[in-house]
Amino acid sequence: MQAVEIFQLSGPPSALRVSELPEPDRERPFIAGAGVKIDVRAAGVAFPELLQTRGLYQIKPELPFIPGSEIAGIVREAPAESAFAPGAPVMAFCGLGGFAEVAVAPEHLVFALPERFDFAQGASFILNYHTAYFSLVTRGHLQAGERVLIHGAAGGIGTAALQVARGLGATTIALVSSEAKREVAQQLGADHVLISDGPWKDEVRELTDGGVDVVFDSVGGDRFIDSLRSLRAEGRLLVVGFAGGSIPEVKVNRLLLTNTSILGAAWGGYAVAKPEVCRAIGAALAPMIESGVLMPLVGERYPLERAADALISIEQRRATGKVVLEVGA
Repeated sequence: MQAVEIFQLSGPPSALRVSELPEPDRERPFIAGAGVKIDVRAAGVAFPELLQTRGLYQIKPELPFIPGSEIAGIVREAPAESAFAPGAPVMAFCGLGGFAEVAVAPEHLVFALPERFDFAQGASFILNYHTAYFSLVTRGHLQAGERVLIHGAAGGIGTAALQVARGLGATTIALVSSEAKREVAQQLGADHVLISDGPWKDEVRELTDGGVDVVFDSVGGDRFIDSLRSLRAEGRLLVVGFAGGSIPEVKVNRLLLTNTSILGAAWGGYAVAKPEVCRAIGAALAPMIESGVLMPLVGERYPLERAADALISIEQRRATGKVVLEVGA
C-alpha cells in the first residue's frame, strides 16, 4: 500500500515521504482493542500531525511512522463478533496510520458513516466533534442558555465546537482572524462573530452584559489572559490546545477573585482507552447529526502525496474547516 511517513523531525515538507509499505495487521491496532481493517477513502489532517513532524507532540513514535489519526472508508475485515461487516462505510479514529491506503482502528472508535456525510466529512468528525463534546459537556458542564466564546471558530476544531454548542442550546460567540472567516462562522449559525485583532474582549463583555459562561480555547498564546477576563464570575475556561504556538501562564489570583476555573480538556488522553465513554459520546452526537445541526465543514482537499502541503496550510493558518487527504478510489 502507499502511505505517507514521517522519517525525520524537520517539519513539512522535508519530514515526509511517500512510501510503499506492507498493510497493517488488524490484530495490532495502535489503540488497544479489537481491530477493524479499513480501506481508507479520506484522512483528516490536524494540528497534532504538524507537531509530530517536529517531534513536539506528546506521542513520539519511533521513526519512521505513518501519521494520521482519523479516517473514513470501507471496512475490509472485522472481528467475527463485530457490528461492522465488510463493505460497510465507516468513520474511525485510528490514532496513527491514517495517512495510508489501508488503516486499522479499534472497534470502539469505529462508527457507521452517516448518510448525510461523504468520506471527507467522515474523516473530519471524530477527533474534532468528540473533543468538542467532551470539552463542553464532560469538562465544561455547558448548559442550554449559557454563553460560550469559541476561539478559532472557522477552523476544524472551532467549527465543530460552534456546531456542538449550538446543538446543546448555547448562545455562541465566534472569534475569528479575518473577514473571510467571519463569513464562515456566520454561515454556520454563530450568534455573534468577532475579529481577533480588534477589541474582542471588551466586545464580548458588552454583548453578554459582563462575560461568558464558557471559553473554548484551542489557540492559547497571548489571547489567554483576555479569555479569562471575558468570563463572568464562576465561568470556565477550557484549555483544548495551543494552535497559537505558545503555552500561556496565568497568575492564579485571577481565578480567586471571580471564582473562575481553568479546565484541561484532552479527549484523546482520557477517552480513547475507554470504550464506554467513546460510545456514549457517539450516541450523544448522533441525534445532532440526524437533525442536521452537525455537518463537518471540509475546507482544502489534497491527494495523499500532497500531505506536506496540507500540513503547511495548517501551519500558516490558512484553512477554514477541516483539511482532508483524499485517498484511494
